[in-house]
Amino acid sequence: MTFQKLTRAATVLSALAVMAPAIAGVPANEAARLKGDLTPLGAEKAGNKEGTIPAWTGGLTTPTPGFKNGGRRPDPFANEKPTLRITAKNMDQYGDKLTEGVKALLQKYPDTYRLDVYQTHRSAAAPQYVYDNIFQNATHATLAESSGGPVPKGAYGGIPFPIPKSGAEAMLNHKLRWRSESWVKDAHNWQVTADGKPVLLSDITQQNNTPYYFKDGRSDKLDDLYWLVRLDTHGPAIRAGEAIVGHQTIDETNTNTWVYLVGQRRVRKLPNACCDTPTPAAAGVLSFDEIETFNGRMDRFDWKLIGKKEMYIPYNSNRVLTATKDSDVLGAHHLNPDYIRWELHRVWVVEATLKPGQRHTSKKSVYYLDEDTWLAVLADRYDANDKLWRMAFSTPVAMPDVPGQIAFGFGAYDLLAGSYVAMEVGAEQKMHYKINTTPYSKSFFAPENMAGESVR
Repeated sequence: MTFQKLTRAATVLSALAVMAPAIAGVPANEAARLKGDLTPLGAEKAGNKEGTIPAWTGGLTTPTPGFKNGGRRPDPFANEKPTLRITAKNMDQYGDKLTEGVKALLQKYPDTYRLDVYQTHRSAAAPQYVYDNIFQNATHATLAESSGGPVPKGAYGGIPFPIPKSGAEAMLNHKLRWRSESWVKDAHNWQVTADGKPVLLSDITQQNNTPYYFKDGRSDKLDDLYWLVRLDTHGPAIRAGEAIVGHQTIDETNTNTWVYLVGQRRVRKLPNACCDTPTPAAAGVLSFDEIETFNGRMDRFDWKLIGKKEMYIPYNSNRVLTATKDSDVLGAHHLNPDYIRWELHRVWVVEATLKPGQRHTSKKSVYYLDEDTWLAVLADRYDANDKLWRMAFSTPVAMPDVPGQIAFGFGAYDLLAGSYVAMEVGAEQKMHYKINTTPYSKSFFAPENMAGESVR
């Protein structure tokens, strides 16, 4: 009953929070492009004129032979070799296709950091019901304003704005991207200090539902939950038994996060689980809005859609999951370039500028969203002095059984301090990203369930 009351209360608050009139979706003739020159998710279906980006022909939907759901994920492109290697010596030649953060890393670590660029594969895909929903969203979804920032109205089960007209719409596409209905993953989270020492932040199991994508429709029409997540910590010893539960809502005004700390033996609701507040999921070394490059409320920034361009980004990086030891992946100052695959793709560029009167550790951020998935793969974050400070990243992995190009691994480089955080390192895990045939029950994500199951 407690859980039901919470969700109903959230819905009432959500309705009250919307203050501004909605902006209508695109007209039917423009939406028709999703069945013509655009992919079902809104990307350009054609390749580029140079032939270095191929046409999208449906994505990768055939699992690698021998793969079983719940096991380690193989590399479908294991036999390919790099076609280009970008280093500090030749970076100027490719500078227009590199983010400022990538350039900074190349300059800061010229002897060890590099980009191994491979043939581009447009392996992104989603189920047909998701494509159908996106087509409906194109004309039905509207952009409204709430106290938690811009929100989509009238969208369900797919990207809300496949033909975006604003930066806010593009970022909402990232937040509501396809990841499957329900999944579980095991991973290690690490911080590597400025002197190259790896520190284990947590050994975790993360369990997830995305009710927004439930194929049979919303099980409860009264709530606007789009992501339910539970994270259980098994180590290191000082953190074993901790747990976090998050109820992420489309209107972020109603998003709630609870944490169970073993020493206190009680569940506490986090008072400000958003924005630049440090997240306990990363032992406080990442902010909430750096989870998977960007996450959470959008009300503190103005969002500008800069446009689309070709850039080198991490993609199809299943190679990082073929390592057998975390130490193989973790370099002294950056992830081991041997395990990160880069490809040339078109990305949407979105600039976030802090609104007058608002506070945040990053005065400005620039996000780079893969056109085929809407995943924000890279981000450059600037401090109060307009100095490039952090580079956030996600590592997209081809998962043809989902099907999709799904982020497994994310983090951020502190370009000033020289440290970095690598979340979801899966080298030593027997299971990477398991798709659940049946979603978890809602009660599984009830905060009151954490204490009994997490006591050590």
